[in-house]
Amino acid sequence: MRAPIVAVPWRRDLGAACGVAVVVALLAQLPVLVNPAFYFWDDSAAQFLPMWHRLGERLLAGQWPPLLEPDSWMGGDLAAEALFGVWNPVHLAEFVLVVALGDLAVAAVVVKTQFLVLLGVGAHVLCREYGASRPVAAVFGVALPVSGFVLYFQAATWAGGLMGLAWVPWAWWALRRAGRDRAPVWAAFAFGYLCVSAGDPYAVLALVLIGAGLLLELRFARIGVRRLLLAIASVAMVVPLVFAPVLATAPVGWRTGLLLFNAGLLAPDPGDLLNLSVAGFVPQIRSFGSFRMTVPALYFTWFALPLAPWLDWRAVRARRCAGVFVVAGAGVLLCLGPSQVGMLRWPLRYLPVVYLALAVVLAVALSAGLRTDHRRTRTLITLLAVALCGYLSFAAWPSLWARHAVSVVLMASVLGLAALGRRALVPWGLQLGTVVALVFQVCWFPANHDVAVYSFPSDVRRIRADFAHLRSGTVVQIADRSRIAARDVESGAAWRQLLFGNMHAVAGVPSLVSYTGIGFRALHERLCLGYFGAQCPDAYRRLWEADEVGAPLADQLRVRDVVVQRRSLDLPVAPPGWRVVHRDADVTRLQRSEPMPWPAGRLSVASDVRVLADHERSARSEQVRFDRAGPRAQLVFARLAWPGYRATAGGAELPVRATSAGLVRVELPEGTRAGTVRLEWSPPGYRAGIVLALAGALLASLAGRRWV
Repeated sequence: MRAPIVAVPWRRDLGAACGVAVVVALLAQLPVLVNPAFYFWDDSAAQFLPMWHRLGERLLAGQWPPLLEPDSWMGGDLAAEALFGVWNPVHLAEFVLVVALGDLAVAAVVVKTQFLVLLGVGAHVLCREYGASRPVAAVFGVALPVSGFVLYFQAATWAGGLMGLAWVPWAWWALRRAGRDRAPVWAAFAFGYLCVSAGDPYAVLALVLIGAGLLLELRFARIGVRRLLLAIASVAMVVPLVFAPVLATAPVGWRTGLLLFNAGLLAPDPGDLLNLSVAGFVPQIRSFGSFRMTVPALYFTWFALPLAPWLDWRAVRARRCAGVFVVAGAGVLLCLGPSQVGMLRWPLRYLPVVYLALAVVLAVALSAGLRTDHRRTRTLITLLAVALCGYLSFAAWPSLWARHAVSVVLMASVLGLAALGRRALVPWGLQLGTVVALVFQVCWFPANHDVAVYSFPSDVRRIRADFAHLRSGTVVQIADRSRIAARDVESGAAWRQLLFGNMHAVAGVPSLVSYTGIGFRALHERLCLGYFGAQCPDAYRRLWEADEVGAPLADQLRVRDVVVQRRSLDLPVAPPGWRVVHRDADVTRLQRSEPMPWPAGRLSVASDVRVLADHERSARSEQVRFDRAGPRAQLVFARLAWPGYRATAGGAELPVRATSAGLVRVELPEGTRAGTVRLEWSPPGYRAGIVLALAGALLASLAGRRWV
């Protein structure tokens, strides 16, 4: 007779986690059914997806790590643009996947669905770690990925924030288990490394709060503090590798790191946080160009507030959940803090971590079952809370009264679950309500109109076909997005001849147009250069001016084509050596008449020296052979002078400086007659960062090898 099959607990946990993954993956497709470009929106369209495609191509060509992209100019210091996560192996695999899919909008759905699933399963696992039951942990594992800010900001547009946040619950879970001697320290290091190397500074700040909270939690328990400190130290040793280049660019970039002010941008009030359960609530928070938002950014889950009076809060023991309280409390303070602290800005970005901590607290309380005593009192409190939220929502935007009414009815349905009194049915009811709330939201709010709407094309083959004529040399685009008719943006007609952000990278066009949060101040000031292009018409005149180098800036940049938007400058005159090759109702395109010297490299100007050959060995290195150098010999390269360049000749170090436009200039010492200049770049602290990260891995592997 065969013995009965007994389910092993870990198999049940695995089954529940897989269930969460499937549900989150399915729910993530609902916004796409209403708006196919939901995930290919704002920064995701202008910054992330195009550069992911470029990075994927570099990886397939055998170039790793991809730390510098000179053809993306102001957005080319990828080591400083930490949010691309070039040190994260999972993210690198996603970049290759983007190339394989061939359509940026489709790739956005696939990649972001994966990270929403990763976040949901991580939240489920973390709730289980703190003692929540499987069904209840699954409820919050599904609810967090489809909460307002995560879905409408991080998933739809700020993909770097989503990819960083997705690793936070896993790192939290691993650190706690390592501290309690239930997992090896190297596991905590592995998840901590994935979190830090994602490049999102808000995820790193969350790890700091989690580490502080867990130290307090374990001190109460009087166990594992030493192991936790070792795990935290090992993860902290990864931070310089990822973020040191960001700080090193401050002297030449837009962000100085010394700012502290409050302009109120994306900064919620305490009253706004009360409406975290109203699916249709649109907060009066100052957004980009508006005094209020257009999406439910503060929404967490429809049942959190109305269910609170029915929870058994005695189950949430202070000592067991001390770390959760630290994270939640500190996160709320940061949400209510100044709009910019150093390089960190927009307090609403701290909200997902607050909701993650709140999910743990609610899951632990709900797992103990709903209270059945004092029904009248609890019902009255619930109704008063629902009424208050309904009024606050109505007061914020009265014309949306119908949506507020639906949201209030949904919240009040919690009373029906409480009346059932059947513990097993409650999680299923909460899951169903989450799905219903999401369906209403994607119908009410099909897109995030707080941010930029580009309507870029997504088919890579089509983009490259449209811009094939510009792929043989550097392009300067003089255009202003505000001068494009809205109908041309919506129809996509504007993107047949102009591209903004990082879209030129997808087209394979070397272009000064690139999306960056770091920037390069000197070139920006010279050409009014932003990620939309050279935005002021006077940039055209400045392009042909000579400076201290003695050559026009167009020559220093090795420009081959200049595309001028006619609404910015109607009839640009071609300077000597250039000709107009195309003109229509929208743009004028000028092209250099003669090819530039030294076509195999990026050398643009050689003063008082004869150059025999120039060869670009890689994106980060170049070699120039010369003779007959005079007393004032210098070489100027069509490379931005990011910190980290080093030049040598005959083993001797050569001074590397920046031109007034921010280009690399190498000065040959007096008396040098002939030789080879080797120009190389690596991020500041590159070798030290690698050594520290490896030391962190070694520390974690030696700190503990047992699995108990």
